[in-house]
Amino acid sequence: MAQETGGHSVTIGRQGRLVIPATVRGELGLHEGDRLTLRVERGRLVLAPDRAKVEPLRGMFRDLAPAGGVVDELIAERREEARREDAD
Repeated sequence: MAQETGGHSVTIGRQGRLVIPATVRGELGLHEGDRLTLRVERGRLVLAPDRAKVEPLRGMFRDLAPAGGVVDELIAERREEARREDAD
């Protein structure tokens, strides 16, 4: 997670548009077309990348999937089929 910086001054433009400074976009890994969530917290405007919503959930269910799960089985089956086709 990015550290809090000293802040950047931005100006609200036409139609309420803001330009996020390049240094901030770079720090957060933001690119054209990325979606952001906007909310107000204690009188402050907070913008966060939508991916920030799912990051805390990553790995939450990791222990539920057995090692060598269905995907690994399917890949192994496909490789075996390809090996047999190449042998013919």
